[in-house]
Amino acid sequence: MPLACRVPTLCPRLYVNMHPLLSRLRYASVGVAVLLSGCNMEVLAPKGDIGAHEKSLILIALGLMAIVAIPVIAMTLWFPWRYRSGNKKATYAPNWSHSTKIELVVWTIPAIIIVILAAITWTSTHALDPYKPLQSDAKPVTVQVVSLDWKWLFVYPEYGVASVNELAFPVDRPVNFEITSDSVMNAFFIPQLGSQIYAMAGMETKLHLIAREPGSYEGLSSNFSGEGFSDMHFKAIATSEDGFKDWIAQAKAAPVALDGDSFKALAQPSQKVPVSYYGQVTPGLFASVVNKHMGDMPHDAASHGEMPMDSHHDMPMDMQHHEGGDALPSDGISSITTPTQAEK
Repeated sequence: MPLACRVPTLCPRLYVNMHPLLSRLRYASVGVAVLLSGCNMEVLAPKGDIGAHEKSLILIALGLMAIVAIPVIAMTLWFPWRYRSGNKKATYAPNWSHSTKIELVVWTIPAIIIVILAAITWTSTHALDPYKPLQSDAKPVTVQVVSLDWKWLFVYPEYGVASVNELAFPVDRPVNFEITSDSVMNAFFIPQLGSQIYAMAGMETKLHLIAREPGSYEGLSSNFSGEGFSDMHFKAIATSEDGFKDWIAQAKAAPVALDGDSFKALAQPSQKVPVSYYGQVTPGLFASVVNKHMGDMPHDAASHGEMPMDSHHDMPMDMQHHEGGDALPSDGISSITTPTQAEK
């Protein structure tokens, strides 16, 4: 076709014929752009060691799947073309039923992929165990996380402060999370730092993360937990050591203290809760939240080195006595057999 015919003004008939197709393509492109605008690729833009390892696993798994998926898609397009009714060169074999070569390809390649995936899964599961502390010369920061309806409470036991829906920590220092829930099950997740782990009432889960770049990262609950779930977000701020000290000082300056009464008020269901700080935190608050949901199960609250607040009042009645009817000692927990003691 001459070059001039590609110009609509010189070839109006061609332009008229192609105009509906071009319009459809234009609208389709807009639709795709709108749909993709809602996609969040934070998992593929990691800012910490754990997130970087998980990104590598995603890409490796994607590549292994592509080994099978791409040839299958290509053959899906090639076979109808190759064996169309108008192709007289294609072999017509209506009674064909077996090919050793095809069987070898169909079974050998997936088997090899499964073996590779099994090896990767075994090594990465141990290497990325969320309970495994990160190797670092820097002193870790401990943060106790409590999932509430529908907000996140972060307690810094070493500094005696707490915050709601905002988390801060220094860059290049491991963060040791101790996580529980005062309500239904939730899932604690900072996509750019990696690893999701559940927050469950009466249980303490652990997570170890580290940030390598300063910034403000999105945190969320990735487990549906009721009416206010969609707004259950928080900011994870990775900052310098000086920036972290300033954040702690800002929290200490807050006039509000977090004790038993203020915690009960905070624990009431609420949505879109703004960021707030507590300048003082009653010692043992996190342990008391865990203990009050444990019923009559043995527990190891003493291993935290903290005493539950008002343990006799917060514990259910069946925790006040052992099965034999013996009253608990005054500390409420010292005579309960821990899992470690039971093993011994």
